[in-house]
Amino acid sequence: MLLAVPAPAGRARPPARRVTLGWKTRHTGRAVLEDALATLTCPGCGAAVSHDDLICFTCGTNLPRRSPVEEEAAPPTVMQEYLRAGGSAAPGKSPATGPISPVVLRLAFPAGNVDVPAGTSLVLGRDPAESLVAAAFAGYENVSRRHATITVSDTGQATIRDEYSTNGTFVNDDRVLPGTDVRITDGDRVRLAADVAAEVSLPPQGFSSNGHPATG
Repeated sequence: MLLAVPAPAGRARPPARRVTLGWKTRHTGRAVLEDALATLTCPGCGAAVSHDDLICFTCGTNLPRRSPVEEEAAPPTVMQEYLRAGGSAAPGKSPATGPISPVVLRLAFPAGNVDVPAGTSLVLGRDPAESLVAAAFAGYENVSRRHATITVSDTGQATIRDEYSTNGTFVNDDRVLPGTDVRITDGDRVRLAADVAAEVSLPPQGFSSNGHPATG
């Protein structure tokens, strides 16, 4: 029969249940509080020991330690959850799998040029909170606050998407369906609403899908 041995003088402990050392199970909720108050016993002499003791102060036996895999893991941070779900890519984008093209798309609007480097997206519209180039459309009331989005892929291919604008987005006078990405190439004409038009300049020195420089 296993007998409990009183703790050494000066180390008073609250009364609690006895728990065998080795603690192979994990505890949650109320069980955590019970385990914190439990009296652990030395496997050598049965004396009461603490969770933090390395040896038994009664007989000198080395006490087993909790293994790393059994330690309570800290809850993951928001960033860890984000990286677990999507790797290191930006929200809404796939992780990069190769080099980024040096291509820069240029839209020549009446109020100035708008440049979009490969591997990025840019919102076109009048709202400075939505668009980095809102100043270019400040004088055009027929352009929506968030009108369209230009995206240039890592390989240098460009698309435009109408963001459910009031007066529409057009490529070569064909209206773009809201929420649909339409490919644009060098020499195309992009128009926002009735009269805010730009010519597309997109040099062909991009990369093909396998990461090699495009030949034309």
